[in-house]
Amino acid sequence: MPVAPEASAEVLRFDWLGAGRRAGEGLRRVLREAPSSAERILETGVRGKGGDRTLVIDAAAEDAVFAELEALHREGARFTAVSEERGFVDLGADGGPPFVVVDPIDGSMNAKRGLPSHALSIAVADGPTMADVVFGYVLDLGPEEEWYAIRGGGVFLNGEPLPPAPPERRRRDGRLELVAVESADPRWLAASSDALVDVTGRVRALGSIAISLCQVAATRVDGMATLWRCRAVDAAAAQLVVRESGGLVAFTEGAGPLTAPLDLEPRSPVVAARTAQALAELATLPSG
Repeated sequence: MPVAPEASAEVLRFDWLGAGRRAGEGLRRVLREAPSSAERILETGVRGKGGDRTLVIDAAAEDAVFAELEALHREGARFTAVSEERGFVDLGADGGPPFVVVDPIDGSMNAKRGLPSHALSIAVADGPTMADVVFGYVLDLGPEEEWYAIRGGGVFLNGEPLPPAPPERRRRDGRLELVAVESADPRWLAASSDALVDVTGRVRALGSIAISLCQVAATRVDGMATLWRCRAVDAAAAQLVVRESGGLVAFTEGAGPLTAPLDLEPRSPVVAARTAQALAELATLPSG
């Protein structure tokens, strides 16, 4: 895995990319063993630390990720894991940094209903905020696309450097051509509908914050916005993918655009775009 000179060498000397890839194989196995919706909707009967009801596939996917994290810990890595199901897990860092922020299945609603947009998301940070993320890994299991980014070292798609992103597209009336929206509760869509009409000509709701952010990195969409506050586990890895592609990201409720903490609380909406103008336009959207 290439390492940028400015990146935290101590954090990145461990094979986070290999761990992500092996965890991805574990997630594929979990989903193969539960191929139908009838199997994937089964719940464990408890709620994860993120507050949602834990699916059996969520728990099994998290087990696959933690098997890899614990292997790195045995090799000498010291960190605090922050996971949607288990919460904060100390692996030798006394609850402090580095932090490894994990969402075993981002887009679990899609996964349990058999829809394609669901992803593994792993971020590694040398401090407590989004700005401190040094490595981000997103495995999109729909098209089988692997995205990863290294702070100061660029972004890679399926193992190759991501080509320079094309410019954003705007309609003749000046609105963005296509914007991804997430946290798509009908109430929040309704509250944002007039503002969306002013900003964009079309919207897409993929059902995964991590996947939607990655689409901004390649200008497959011209921007994305969550219509409610998102959690760090959903966005930490993919926001670095956007930034390393030359795009812009802002968590709109906070002291600065990247000051959102790496915890389990839904802290802030997130917006991403290719230009400062588009980012500012998306930041005006109402959020729950």
